[in-house]
Amino acid sequence: MHVDVRTQDGTRLGRVEIDQATRPIRVRPGDADRDIFLEWDNAVDDAGNLRACIACGDSHLYRSRSLPQVTPFVALIAIAGATVSLLGFATSTWVLSLLVVVLVIDIGVLVVARTRLVCYRCGSVYGNLPIARYHRGWDPTVAEKISNDGDPEETFNRLRRLDREGTS
Repeated sequence: MHVDVRTQDGTRLGRVEIDQATRPIRVRPGDADRDIFLEWDNAVDDAGNLRACIACGDSHLYRSRSLPQVTPFVALIAIAGATVSLLGFATSTWVLSLLVVVLVIDIGVLVVARTRLVCYRCGSVYGNLPIARYHRGWDPTVAEKISNDGDPEETFNRLRRLDREGTS
């Protein structure tokens, strides 16, 4: 699995590749000047799925989809194609073929999108690993409960910002 390790305030430290079978105790992300100690105690369930953050130890993780950067452009082209077809200009062969190409690109974007886990507390992102069914999408009520410094509004806004940035 690969992990985009973040600090408690959401600052990205770097990406590390971790072998779940060996469960290393410490790693050093490429961009960090120090080692990160991983907390494997109670982090993996009986099926071998991650159930807690190994960077901060928090048990609250949520599912997130990573869409390619081309997604907004494909959506814009799809809206333009839908507008063209609604206005009645989709009767020519070349317009219909362009709409089919946009449909294929749109389906391709959905196929390329990967599901990953994100920690509510530190924002570390876990990808390229099996995800258990009990992990749900982002929930604002859980984000509000996970306040580090007693200010739920600040934690809520930080997590919303991380989610909008694509947690990358």
